[in-house]
Amino acid sequence: MTAGRLLPWTTAEGRPCYLVGDGTGYVSRLADDIEAVQLDMADDLLGHAAALLAERRVTSAELRYLALRLTESLRDVKRVAESRGARLDPSP
Repeated sequence: MTAGRLLPWTTAEGRPCYLVGDGTGYVSRLADDIEAVQLDMADDLLGHAAALLAERRVTSAELRYLALRLTESLRDVKRVAESRGARLDPSP
């Protein structure tokens, strides 16, 4: 039995979405593109976080907003890592 690919989005109820296939179809390519965007956004957010945290005067609202965005980004990156890790070939 083939395990499904964990997709980089969830259902409206927050449940994970999976795709079963050979990895060459439209949904697989769309998932690859979305994962790439999520990873790029995480990289950009890290740069923004570093710059904001280097500032002497940062409001609690700015820090809260940053924490929320970092949490969302970390969730996305974790899902990408889980998805890609599950698809690694276990044979050496």
